[in-house]
Amino acid sequence: MMRSAPNTRLRRFVPACAGSSLIEVMLAVALIAVSALGLIAGQLWIAREARAMTMRENAAWIADSVVEALAVPPASDAALNQWSARAGVVLPHGEASLAENGAVAAARVTWDAVHDMPGAGDVDVIDKPESCGGVAVPAGTSCVALAFVK
Repeated sequence: MMRSAPNTRLRRFVPACAGSSLIEVMLAVALIAVSALGLIAGQLWIAREARAMTMRENAAWIADSVVEALAVPPASDAALNQWSARAGVVLPHGEASLAENGAVAAARVTWDAVHDMPGAGDVDVIDKPESCGGVAVPAGTSCVALAFVK
């Protein structure tokens, strides 16, 4: 009679524990999945920002080169055209231009902005400058302006 008592007690507790461990496993898997998706989204955001920063850095380098090229006394439109062509190669639809206002000039480089998702429209553009050297730029376009004295 002593042997049957532990078996009945054990059978009473087994069904109650079996369901709760399955729920705990499902919650753990769901938590890991949500955490993994959050990490992936963070990595994608960092990659987009790094790409946008690289484009801004290239545009600043081109604007500085335009200023240096125009500082040489026989400055001409050929130097500006050369750097505008280089901007078109380095940046998506890039273009270098010069805006003069008396003794102050601004070397301006514009390019198509990086979108969060292809085909998402102008709502999700990372770089949205309000103006570029005092000139409004269209939506979906990024700009770097470098002012200098002639």
